Amino acid sequence: MIAHLFNAPLGDSETAVGVGTVGSSEAIMLAGLAFKRKWQNKRRAEGKPCDKPNIVTGANVQVCWEKFARYFEVELKEVKLRDGYYVMDPKKAVEMVDENTICVAAILGSTLNGEFEDVKLLNDLLVEKNKATGWDTPIHVDAASGGFIAPFIYPELEWDFRLPLVKSINVSGHKYGLVYAGIGWVIWRNKEDLPEELIFHINYLGADQPTFTLNFSKGSSQVIAQYYQLIRLGYEGYRNIMENCRDNMLVLKQGLEKTGKFNIVSKDNGVPLVAFSLKDNSCHNEFEHVTVLRVVIREDFSRTLAERLVIDIDKVLHELETLPSRIRARIVLDNAVAEKVKKDQNETKEIITAWKKFVMEKKKMNGVC
Repeated sequence: MIAHLFNAPLGDSETAVGVGTVGSSEAIMLAGLAFKRKWQNKRRAEGKPCDKPNIVTGANVQVCWEKFARYFEVELKEVKLRDGYYVMDPKKAVEMVDENTICVAAILGSTLNGEFEDVKLLNDLLVEKNKATGWDTPIHVDAASGGFIAPFIYPELEWDFRLPLVKSINVSGHKYGLVYAGIGWVIWRNKEDLPEELIFHINYLGADQPTFTLNFSKGSSQVIAQYYQLIRLGYEGYRNIMENCRDNMLVLKQGLEKTGKFNIVSKDNGVPLVAFSLKDNSCHNEFEHVTVLRVVIREDFSRTLAERLVIDIDKVLHELETLPSRIRARIVLDNAVAEKVKKDQNETKEIITAWKKFVMEKKKMNGVC
């Protein structure tokens, strides 16, 4: 079902494969292992060294990518973000690709602002580079949040297996898959993209069962719940829920904009969330270069709740503005200290002047001090 949702080429000659995981973290570990092993196999067959694999991502990736890189000894090459552009730049990402790059990871729904990275542009640029270099660097899409959003409300957006270099996709069932915590999925384009040596075959129940996981024993309740949601809601049900989330996100965003106190950092097209920062931070201290508050809109976040949240945020800001801020208090304190120092310096000068005058008068009287 999920492979169909991601437009996998499910013909007679091509069959997508996948596995259920404990969230997207395990899914990303498995996808990364598959890319690393396939790259190593190719390098060995060509008689080339395979001891320095790397992966290219944006600096906005989840910590699970750093875990994968550290645990499985893969260099993480991060494309730096810049003000006003908080996702991976496809052009810079492709520039960082070399012969040791096992894949480029794109995010469909950045943690910071919910924005979808431009997977289509990344694919097109990487196709050109692969042709020029003879490499076959693939793409993995981390669709932890966006995988159950884009197919329903942005069906025309090309980010999935419609792009030839996208070889695997992960998605979290416990985010917008509408299942309770502890379920994720990873899908490979076809069997050739998952090296056979990574798959174990067991026959505990009298028939062959292929397995590829890092996790061991776990319950099946989340898998059943995901199956139930897909069957019960169907395409139309998921679309209605995601459209409602997007509509409530717009209500919240417009309400915050009307206060005139916030810059909206998030995008309308993406994960339904609102990320915003203060326009005027002269009164309220911030400890990072860019500080945002992020509100994620889920199925149970109603329009009424969005309106109440705007009222509460405006109320809290009004209360803060009536209090002496840290910055103002610090300025007052600094000014007071400066005045005291100046006063002390003036008093010192007066004392020195008085002593000089006294000494000079004594010298005139008897020539002795």
